[in-house]
Amino acid sequence: MTTNENLRITEVFYSLQGESKTVGKPTVFVRLTGCPLRCQYCDTAYAFEGGEIVSFESLIADVQSYKCKYVTVTGGEPLAQPNCLLLLKMLCDAELNVSLETSGALSIEGVDNRVSVVMDLKTPSSLESDRNDYGNISYLKEKDQVKFVICDRGDYDWAKAKLDQYDLQAKVGEILFSPSFEQLAAADLAQWLLDDALAVRMQLQLHKILWGSEPGR
Repeated sequence: MTTNENLRITEVFYSLQGESKTVGKPTVFVRLTGCPLRCQYCDTAYAFEGGEIVSFESLIADVQSYKCKYVTVTGGEPLAQPNCLLLLKMLCDAELNVSLETSGALSIEGVDNRVSVVMDLKTPSSLESDRNDYGNISYLKEKDQVKFVICDRGDYDWAKAKLDQYDLQAKVGEILFSPSFEQLAAADLAQWLLDDALAVRMQLQLHKILWGSEPGR
């Protein structure tokens, strides 16, 4: 193992998956440090800097110690560290069920095909929608998911337009609409979806319902 085979890690923790199609399943989370975006609703700003340098060998052993088949690599923006791609491959090689949470601002072209990508297309209210790399859509697979965090009606209408513009429902297995925590009433988003008979999955952040914004949950 060469000296550059490491990553800067904010935390590794074991919890219930709070979002995506595996919501509620026990999952090991690997949170990488650093992010080039500054979304106004970000709930993991503590991962922007700091962290510890951890070798792949130590990191894989830590993940496997939980004896859990589901692993989510998240951030920050995990792809901001180039070695994230190798980590994803190694986790897949260890026969784990691996998902990647990414903003979609950085290329997913090199992500191992065995990984389930959860791509968060940034809505206008995030204040980072101009960072969306729509070229990533061509790399999405049926097992992948596209997520929209909805802050208001404008975000909702914008997200609906993107579904049609990029034919997203034909490209991925799940489209997720999530109300921004404490910014949009979940019941409002639910009613909009029902009124439009929009064939997407509404999701709430289970971990926040259970534990609030406590880190490591």
